Amino acid sequence: MTEHTMHANAVHEREITARVDLCRPDGRLNPQAVGWSRVPLHRANIRGWGRTMRWDYWAVTSADLVFAFSASSLDYLAGESAFFLDRHTGEQVTSRGLLVPARDVSFSERSGEGSVRIGAGPVRISTDETAGGTRLRLKSAEMEADILVHRVPGRESLSLVVPWSARRFQYTVKDVGRPAEGTVRVNGVTRTFSADDALATLDLGRGRWPGDILWNWGAGAGRPGGRDVAVQVGGKWTDGTGSVENALILDGRVHKISEELVWRYDTSNWHAPWRITGERVNLEFVPEHVREADVRRAFYMRSREAQAFGHYRGTVVADDGEIVNVDGLYGWAEEVYRRW
Repeated sequence: MTEHTMHANAVHEREITARVDLCRPDGRLNPQAVGWSRVPLHRANIRGWGRTMRWDYWAVTSADLVFAFSASSLDYLAGESAFFLDRHTGEQVTSRGLLVPARDVSFSERSGEGSVRIGAGPVRISTDETAGGTRLRLKSAEMEADILVHRVPGRESLSLVVPWSARRFQYTVKDVGRPAEGTVRVNGVTRTFSADDALATLDLGRGRWPGDILWNWGAGAGRPGGRDVAVQVGGKWTDGTGSVENALILDGRVHKISEELVWRYDTSNWHAPWRITGERVNLEFVPEHVREADVRRAFYMRSREAQAFGHYRGTVVADDGEIVNVDGLYGWAEEVYRRW
């Protein structure tokens, strides 16, 4: 059994309300960038070479399907991967590639603006901001996807900076539960996502990372009782930094949860229920499907992950004290270790 910490710890976070540069001219973290915002306001003006990490991860879920992909770059290499799951049959398909050295790769400096490209390698990825929303396209030997993630006017997301030090820091955007529609063709069979029930989540990262890191991340979204409800929770990698990536998104508004949450789960049985709790959070996550991977590259690189898909149930307290029931939210919870 793994336990994140013995007690939920409150942290004091600053809300950012104006655009700001992530880095100072010398490449170090800009102290004025440390905080969180309801819309993406940071420009990831990261310069230099060495430990700069950039990624965009998208996951699209429906009552029938899960489709997710990751585009990432660590200066000297680029990685791309895609994952498909049929929730009813359990069919699981994965595409994966690594580009060393990185080439034909570009990442936007601002979330919600510009484009992301990985144009070489076995998995070709592009994301583009359009008038209707964010267009996601992917092509590999196993899959081909074209999905539009709608932009909902006035809907908030969670952005924040995690400051390990002046030289090691991460800017992340968690945009959970946007309606999506489109198709994914898997091994010659076309599947369809409908905006009536498909929801998409973005995990965007821009920063300068330590050599190894362990994290928990969980997210879920749905429309219980006709309300737009989403949860975003994290742990381990933010411990002791004064920043946490926890929030309730209720009817399009972010309710920031400024506390380090307690994660409890059984690393010998990822299918067992997970517990995520705090002063305002009382969640149980019940897995439906678990995806595990342990990838070693060259001498030093390693990526070990266990990502469980399933349902959240329990309660989260909103800013005004309302106890919000989140029973039935579909999403995921994960433990990931990375060494670069």
